[in-house]
Parts: sequence; structure tokens; C-alpha cells
Amino acid sequence: MSVINKMLQDLDARQNGSVEASHMYTKPESFGERGLSPFVVAGAALGVAVLAAGAAFGWRYWQKAHQPVAVAPVPAKVVIIPAPPKAAPPPPAAPIALAEPAVVATPAPAPAPEKKHERQKVTAEHKRDAVKANTKAEPKTAPADTAPEQGKEVTSAQKAESAYRRGLANIQEGYLADGIGALEQALQANPRHDAARQTLVRVLIDNKRSEEAIGLLQTGLTLDPRQPSMAMLLARLQIEHGGSGIETLTRTLPYVGANSEYHAFLAGALQRQQRHREAVEQYQAALRGAQNGVWLMGLGISLQAEKRDTEALDAFRKAKNSGNLSADLLAFVDSKIQQLVH
Repeated sequence: MSVINKMLQDLDARQNGSVEASHMYTKPESFGERGLSPFVVAGAALGVAVLAAGAAFGWRYWQKAHQPVAVAPVPAKVVIIPAPPKAAPPPPAAPIALAEPAVVATPAPAPAPEKKHERQKVTAEHKRDAVKANTKAEPKTAPADTAPEQGKEVTSAQKAESAYRRGLANIQEGYLADGIGALEQALQANPRHDAARQTLVRVLIDNKRSEEAIGLLQTGLTLDPRQPSMAMLLARLQIEHGGSGIETLTRTLPYVGANSEYHAFLAGALQRQQRHREAVEQYQAALRGAQNGVWLMGLGISLQAEKRDTEALDAFRKAKNSGNLSADLLAFVDSKIQQLVH
């Protein structure tokens, strides 16, 4: 917090001087139903008998005429049976005929393109392997987005530190706008980069941009209120802009401990708002750590406002004897002593 402390000192000095088939079945009518005459029935029966006799005679004649032919199918069988053996020899011959050319027809010319093709494949595979090998050999800094959360935090911290250093260099070289931009990038990468925040606040204050500095300090204390020096600087800027700064100082007070300067600063802020009783408590806490002439004088003022004149007189006398008051303050203390004595 040396930067902030320096700013506080400077401010003191200045004050003092972002988802169908339907089958048409007609029932056959019986002959009885159609009322056919007996003559027609008798004629039909006779015709049927003649046809039956002719058919029987013709069958017997046909059998006698075709007896020699009945055995004709035997030679046909003899002719048909050998067919398979005649057709059978070609199949075994075929594979033999095909097997020999297969062996002779594949000497050296045919494999040549295949081997060349294989070589090309091998070459392509080697190239791919080489590319993979080169890829694996590259530094593992780029895939930060696929790293675990812890890796992302480390990367963010590194980016913040790099931007912070770049910002310092730019400011030292006189490139103020670039320096401020780099410091802002550092805080975007890592909002808890205290050095970047303090440096940026200092640059903003020096360039009369105190309202931006106040915003940065408020963000810093929201992230971590346990920063007394930052709280004091913010309170000082708030006081200069017409605020009291008391709320800022009170929020950080539980983390102050025995910080005498902090208690004395809060006491002074309370005293400015005429809250003398609380001011007395803070001045007394400050004086437990160190005896300071200005704090003793402030204690005396608040005690006198609370009508505690005897204690006030004692505080003024101790302030006078501290030996660290300026001539103007010493003259003020003397006048207070004179009022309380008479």
C-alpha cells in the first residue's frame, strides 16, 4: 500500500498548502327350376352316352397305336442322362484354364502401380504423422480455453501481470493513454490485481480524474474491504468532493485492529460532522498506539464540544508539550488553553 500511502501524503500536503372385388355369384338354376321338357332331357342323356362310348373306343385305339412309342422315352433318358457328364468336364477345365493365366498375367507390370500407390499412401501417412508430431511438439499455451478452471485462473493472472508491466512501461515512456489502457486491461483480466489498481488510481488522481479514481477504489473495497489504506484514500477523495467518508471508513473499521492512523483519520471525519462523542472514542483509540500532538489537539476540541472542559484542557496541554506542532497549531492550542483556564 506504499503507493496509496504516498497518495495520502500528497493529498495531505496539497490540502495543507462496467433452446372389391365382389364375386358375382349367381346361384345356378336347377333344371327343375327352368322347367325343361322330358324330350330335351332324354336327348341330352343319349348324347352323353354316345360321347362316353366314343371316348372309350378312342382310348383303346390310341393305346394300340402308340405301344411302340411308349418305350420311346427310354432312349430319351439315355440321351438326357449322359448330358451331365458331357457338361461336367468343362467346369473343372475352366478353373484350370483360368488359374494358369492368373498366375502368368500378374508378374511385374500390374503390381507396379499398386506398389507406387501404396508408397504414396505410406508417404501421405508419414506426412500426417509428421504433422501430428509437430502439433504435439508445440508449446501448450494456446488451448487455455479448454483447460480446467484452475488453469484459466492462472492464465488470467499472467495476462493481468503482463498488461500491468506494459502499462508501467508506457507511463514511464510518456504514453499516458496507452498506459492507462493497459492498466485497465490488467484489472479486466484480474480484478484483484492490487498493484495495477493502485497505480491506475494514482495516475488518475494526478491527472485530475478523481471521480474515476473513486469508482476504482469503491470496486476494490467491494471485492475486499480489508484494505485500510485504500479505504482512507477513498474517504479522503469523498471528503474533497463534499462527502463525509465516514461510511467508507466504518465499513473497513472491523479489519483495522490497532491502526492508530486509521482511528485518528476516522476521528477527524467524525469531528467534521459534529459527531464529537464518537470522535473522542476514535481519538482515544488512536492515542493508545502513539502520542501525537495533532491527535491530542483533535481530542481536546471534541472534549470541549462535549462540555468536558477539564479533560479538554489536559489534552491541549499534552498537545502543546508534544513538540510536533507547527507554529500555527501551537498558537491555536495556546488560545484554547487560555479559554479553558479563565
